[in-house]
Parts: sequence; structure tokens; C-alpha cells
Amino acid sequence: MPLPIPLRGIVTPLLTPLSAPGTVDEPALGTLIDHVIAGGVHGIFILGTTGEGPALGLEAMRRCIARAGASARGRVPLLVGITHAAFDDAVLLAHAAEEAGAAAVVTAGPCYFPVAQPELVAWCKRLAGASPLPVFLYNMPSHTHVQFSEAAVVEVARVPKIVGLKDSSGQVQYLHNLLRAVVKSGVRPDFTLMIGPEELMAEAVLLGVHGGVNGGSNLFPKLYVDLYHAAAAGNVEQIRALHDRVIDLSRRLYSVGTYGSSYLCGIKCAAAELGLLQNILAAPYAPFTGAERERIAAHIAALRG
Repeated sequence: MPLPIPLRGIVTPLLTPLSAPGTVDEPALGTLIDHVIAGGVHGIFILGTTGEGPALGLEAMRRCIARAGASARGRVPLLVGITHAAFDDAVLLAHAAEEAGAAAVVTAGPCYFPVAQPELVAWCKRLAGASPLPVFLYNMPSHTHVQFSEAAVVEVARVPKIVGLKDSSGQVQYLHNLLRAVVKSGVRPDFTLMIGPEELMAEAVLLGVHGGVNGGSNLFPKLYVDLYHAAAAGNVEQIRALHDRVIDLSRRLYSVGTYGSSYLCGIKCAAAELGLLQNILAAPYAPFTGAERERIAAHIAALRG
């Protein structure tokens, strides 16, 4: 499916079903893709943070890309995370994405080494030149320790092949500043801006952001799609009711554990309770068991009821 410009709506940052740590469960991947598409999502993003992309080896990533493309079958745009410390491997993944029929690739930039903004801009431009597909930027400073500054985004937005940005910083003002500096200024009117934290999605869309890349849409995709449509239409009464449900889901599922991995462990355990995949994570994380899994199961029952 061609990439809409700008891309609007709910893009699911897809969980990666595993049959063993580091081994993709390809049948379950197809099932999960069918599940979110049936829920009405507007796109799928594989191998991001929620998809444990940086924890998977190149071969596992390539198998995930190929199966996701075959399962999506062009029904919605497929975005592929290619974040990698090695530039050449990022480009290799971009070509695998093209072969699988993806619409775009997504990068959080180079990892590990300190990167100044001029170096980040140069790296993004180089990647855009080497990728066979359009490129989305992924601002995830809590994980990468690099922030795409507003000035850097304005500069790279002038590159036609760099088509949008997903922000997971949780700083809504940052997105509103980009909306003004890139889109409304005329620098790039078709530049897509999306928000990661689902707790902030409705507010951001109500004020002009194009959509959300929200993890909870793996579980209950229609809820997030309905909330997006309510926000896009400015239906405040409906927004309040649906937003309360999203906050309830977030409160119940994403803070069960005591570590920083609680979100990922919680959402994967919840997906397993829904029968969407096995409760297996890539290293270094271990799945919830015992009391934690029982709590997730109880919360899922409450959310479904």
C-alpha cells in the first residue's frame, strides 16, 4: 500500500511474537497483524521499541520483515524499524523492507556513541540517500540518549525522502513546536508528526498532530482507532469517555513490575493472556510469571468486561 502523505491515524508499534528468545514466531506474527488490521488501524510499525527490534539479531529481524510483509499484504502501510549501530546494517534492513513491500523505514538514529546535532543531521541525510524507501525519524531520547532538536528536524524535513517523525519523549510541547516550525510554516506541509505515549494521543491529535503510534493498539486496536477519530473530529465528550479507558488500560498493565521494563513485560504478558502470542521476550528481559502474571490476567479480565 502506498504511504499516505501525511500519514494519519493509529499506527500499531507491533509486538514481535517469539517462540524462543530471539526466534520469531512467524504464524503468531501473522495472527497479530490480522488482529490489529481487523481493529481498523491505519498502519503497522514493526521492530520498534515495543517490537523489541534492537534486541533481535539481523537474521531474526529479516525474517520478521519478510513475514510481516507477506501477512500485511498491502492492506495497510507497513513501516519497518531499521535502527542499528552500524550504518551498513541499517541500509541492509532498509533493502529487506523494500523487498517485503514495506512503505517506509523508521530510524532512531545511530546508537551507543555520543552524537552532536550536526553529526545526526548528516547521518540522517546519508541514510535517506542510501535507503530505497522513505524514512521516518523516531525521537526516543530516554533510550538513545540523543534528542532530535527542533532545528535538526527543520533541516532534515527539507529532504524529500525524510517524511515524518514519531516522538516518544512525552514532551507534547516539542511536537507542537515542530508542528509550527515544520508543517504550519510551510517548510514541509506534508511532514507527518505522530506521538508515541498513548496517554497523550487524544490531546495531541485534537491540536493538530497526525496520529499515534500506541502500544495498547496491539491489544484493543478498535479502542485506539475510535479515540483517534473522536480527537480528529473534535468530539470532546467522546474523547473523554474513550481517553478514560486508555488511561485505565495504561494504569493496569504498564506498571505491574518494579523495573523499567514493566511496560514491555506487561504488554507482552497481556497479549499472551488474550491468546495473541506466547509470553516470551528477547534478552535481557524475562516474562512475568507468578503473582505478576496473575495480576495482568485479572486486569485483562476487567478490561474485557
